[in-house]
Amino acid sequence: MDNVWLASALWIGLALVASVVSVWVAVSVALIEIVVGAVAGNIVGLPLAPWVNFLAGFGAILLTFLAGAEIDPQVVRRNLWSSFGIGLIGFFAPYVGVLCFAHFVVGWPWPQAQIAGISLSTTSVAVVYAVMIETGFNRTEIGKIILAACFINDLGTVLALGLVFANYDIRLLGFVAVTVVSLWLLARYAPRVLALLGDRMSEPRTKFVTLVLLVLGGLASVAGSEAVLPAYLVGMVLAPTFLKDRELAGRMRIVAFSLLTPFYFLKAGSLVEIHAVIAGGGLIAAFLAIKMVTKFVGILPLTRAFSFVPREGMYTTLLMSTGLTFGTISALFGLTNHIIDEQQYTILVTAVIGSAVVPTLIAQRWFMPALPAATGGEEGQPRLSAGEAATIPAQGD
Repeated sequence: MDNVWLASALWIGLALVASVVSVWVAVSVALIEIVVGAVAGNIVGLPLAPWVNFLAGFGAILLTFLAGAEIDPQVVRRNLWSSFGIGLIGFFAPYVGVLCFAHFVVGWPWPQAQIAGISLSTTSVAVVYAVMIETGFNRTEIGKIILAACFINDLGTVLALGLVFANYDIRLLGFVAVTVVSLWLLARYAPRVLALLGDRMSEPRTKFVTLVLLVLGGLASVAGSEAVLPAYLVGMVLAPTFLKDRELAGRMRIVAFSLLTPFYFLKAGSLVEIHAVIAGGGLIAAFLAIKMVTKFVGILPLTRAFSFVPREGMYTTLLMSTGLTFGTISALFGLTNHIIDEQQYTILVTAVIGSAVVPTLIAQRWFMPALPAATGGEEGQPRLSAGEAATIPAQGD
């Protein structure tokens, strides 16, 4: 479609349909957008113009930043071992399981099997954060633990992709150095800068944060890394400021969820080609099953060891079984660098997208804990950070 306005209307119209369906069926809008994108992509075709790719990419960056900004340092320190333990096993268990299956059972060569293992080792920060925001769990302690574990899991994925396939050169070293210095400067001076810019109609604070994200994202791209990684780190550094200023976080969230993230989730769904899915359906189902089974075998016992109540443990395990952003990035890396072919790419991407939908749908339908009315709610309810219980709306709001 050459007319950019009509193309825009198509994308926004699909986003509106997804929002209405989401309210009707009481399922996260992120999941519905993925499904709507898949249906529309195969029936009418969704034009992936450069501006669509930019908006989708920027949506992923902003969503990842907001997820990092929800992580309360006090909660992480209080639950350091559970966050790191769940995150690390959430990476290693599916990585080893899928790697071995792809190499020893399917017969993929070692490099291709490594791409498969890395692609399906992830947890989707984007999907998990979208679900957290819609349900109010981003304000609870269990929600912050899950978000922190997601970061550890995906950090393992990024490091694995870098250690196995990245080119170690001066650009990568320069990016790491600039990122470290930038994070130190942001932690020290950003709160003062944001306070100095103030709450204005022109939103200078939002523009300042966006500038930081785009600069670091651009440098990451030049270095051969991914723009979403520094976004998460910047979010974590600025988390104390954003946790205090909920209005600023809310404004950025409105921009993300109303305009940017629909393009990201719709585009993810549009990557699913129905003919390729039918042809490789058995292998796609096998990869998805192995990812979920290995996540369960690794994470669920840990939730028991860290004294999660059973419903929290199952909910945590299911959300940690999701995948999207880094999974598709890893598969695309393999295709771009001629490590895997188009058929293998389709199989992996479809399995990754399936992991965004299936475990999240199960978690929301059957295992979502109730939001407590007060701190330290009843058995089976998520734990709240101190002072947050009174600010959480009822689920019907």
